Amino acid sequence: MLTDAHDITTQTATTQPFARRWLVLAIVLVAEVMDLIDGTIVNVAAPAIRADLGGSATTLQWLGAAYTLAFAVLLITGGRLGDRFGRRRLFAIGVVGFATASALCAAAPSPGALIATRVLQGAFGALLIPQGFGIIKEVFPEHELTKAFAAFGPVIGLSAVVSPIIGGALVDADLLGSGWRAIFLVNLPLGIVGLVGALRVMPRLAGDRSARLDPVGATLVTLASVALIYPLVQGRELGWPLWCFALLGAGVCGFAAFVRYERRHRERALIAPSLLRNRTYTSGLLVLVCFFAAMIGLNLVLSLFCQLGEGFSPLRTGLTLAPFAVGVALTAPVAYPLAQRFGRSSLQAGMVVMAAGFVLLAAMVHGATGVTSWTLVPGELLAGMGMGVALPPLFDFILAGVKGHEVGSASGVLNAVQQFGAALGIAVLATIFFAYIDHGHAPTTAMTNTTLLSIVALALALLASWLLPRRARELGAV
Repeated sequence: MLTDAHDITTQTATTQPFARRWLVLAIVLVAEVMDLIDGTIVNVAAPAIRADLGGSATTLQWLGAAYTLAFAVLLITGGRLGDRFGRRRLFAIGVVGFATASALCAAAPSPGALIATRVLQGAFGALLIPQGFGIIKEVFPEHELTKAFAAFGPVIGLSAVVSPIIGGALVDADLLGSGWRAIFLVNLPLGIVGLVGALRVMPRLAGDRSARLDPVGATLVTLASVALIYPLVQGRELGWPLWCFALLGAGVCGFAAFVRYERRHRERALIAPSLLRNRTYTSGLLVLVCFFAAMIGLNLVLSLFCQLGEGFSPLRTGLTLAPFAVGVALTAPVAYPLAQRFGRSSLQAGMVVMAAGFVLLAAMVHGATGVTSWTLVPGELLAGMGMGVALPPLFDFILAGVKGHEVGSASGVLNAVQQFGAALGIAVLATIFFAYIDHGHAPTTAMTNTTLLSIVALALALLASWLLPRRARELGAV
């Protein structure tokens, strides 16, 4: 590793790029694939997990929400730990922890144990992912950063297409009697590749011991997030006792206390206080929460509808969900050119098309006596095409409203809020879907009404988008 350390030092002194930077990018992408697959593959396997381990409908929600919530609340702290103790070291710890947590998920004997290990997975994911982005910025010269980050688009798109299909295929194949447990074991070879690559390829980057942590802020935002998500998931099953509403109120108050604390402790704040006073940026956070709540929440509901309502196999469900990702792949290549030419209007048009896809999906399901995969294709494909236009430049529109020195902090918060929006969508939309089922409605009615209600979240995102800048921040601008 002395050669690697020398190379990274030389880059700083003579502007020569790190020799193994493209291998570093490949290792970071391996870690990204682990996170992306794990965030979506469970949706397809969830009914099989409940059939094996038992549990209620809320178990299906917690399998996704536990991971995304832990990831969200610990993501910014994970980035700070990398700043302080060195990104290579924290990357290696994150890979080992994530793979270990995956093995524990595969061995879980009960629903509670599996949910707990999903939390552990999310925590190590929050430690792992921000280190990769930071390392890429360190080893690539500025003029190559755009090219390096452009590699994430195809990887994310491919992962979105194949992960539900892989999940369904593994559950159906029941390799060596492993059933659903195989979906977690796929992380083990990826983790080995990531660890070996980190130790042999990544440079030793010294940490900055002056980087300050914010344990009080992290505790406040964690407690507030749990106080909001927990009653939304559990309330329906428990009959909505009064304490559920009290806990929701406590969550809102907790976020208010977090904002107040951050403004008073600038020297160690998780979020730069200036960002919390930036109306454009905070509006962007609302856009992000609503957008991802609708997108991720409806994806889970559709998977549950296919398997619990229509009796699809896991593999057939995975294939049925593929048109969403195909739609994104069709339009994502033109998303940035459209954003450059039409500005904010292209983002808003994408959201409108996405909502139209949801309406079409609801119309195709409503009153149907026999839903097939082909019934769902038109709505999914149209929604995915709208998603492909709106999603790629979304961060750039939000970041256009912040100053150059705030971009790093602002980007980390956006990633955390994206994950929180996903957890919120899983909690709310799955609760609505199961509430209709509980009251004797047909699965098609539950799916139709839940889909239409998800458009409310998209409408809120669209309204908030009018407060975003008219033009996106240019790629690579700081």
